[in-house]
Amino acid sequence: MSFIDTHTHLDGEEFRTDINEIIKRAKTAGCTQMLIPAINLQSVSSIMDIYSKYPNDVCPMIGLHPEEVRADWPEVLQKMRQILVEQNKFIAIGEVGLDFYWSREFEKEQLEAFEEQVRWSIEYQLPLMIHCRKAQNELVAILRKYQNDLPGGVFHCFTGNKYEAEELLSFNNFVLGIGGVLTFKKSHLPEVLPLSVPLDRIVLETDSPYLAPVPMRGKRNESSFIPFIIEKLSQCYKVTKEEIELRTTENALRIFGNEIIKEL
Repeated sequence: MSFIDTHTHLDGEEFRTDINEIIKRAKTAGCTQMLIPAINLQSVSSIMDIYSKYPNDVCPMIGLHPEEVRADWPEVLQKMRQILVEQNKFIAIGEVGLDFYWSREFEKEQLEAFEEQVRWSIEYQLPLMIHCRKAQNELVAILRKYQNDLPGGVFHCFTGNKYEAEELLSFNNFVLGIGGVLTFKKSHLPEVLPLSVPLDRIVLETDSPYLAPVPMRGKRNESSFIPFIIEKLSQCYKVTKEEIELRTTENALRIFGNEIIKEL
């Protein structure tokens, strides 16, 4: 078995005491690479610390998560951009996007910060790792302005319907990140995906430590749980697990490029 976890928050406090074991279990399960998105300035530092210790196992991203956006976002992004230019180790701009689920207090700031980071994606030709919650209309409106220049990316943690999938996949070289939600009892993804999303538009992810798949639901999620997602996808698409592994790995390599090949 061989697969890539395109979205794991390995720098979180939840992994602080046993990250060695987490990475060993992931590799034993077949995970060849773990891609780590930033959410704020502090996380950029912690991610790069992990990368320095496990350069063949993890890949760093840089970005300001929408729920971390405040009035000081221009200063934060200025510092992030300096790190992006100086370190030149990042494989994507992320985790960025819009989130109006809990509050619209910083709606204007979120919109402006996201658009600025979309411009980074184009300028540095790095894919986007996009978070979107209760904001697809606003997010799509921004992306449309740059559609012809976008290098691609991932719409992380897709849980939407047929029409939402079709709208997001109208952006060339973007894929949907599919994780543990697929396995949940009330999820409609098992019906939506095979009818609306071709296999060449899907990548695997955990969003760990969150959203552990059944039968691990309720536990701390980790990359070694991805085989449960692969099994469910193979049932949905009526193909072998090996086909799911092969196609999703190809898709991840297409989006993120040779930087994540390393020890594959």
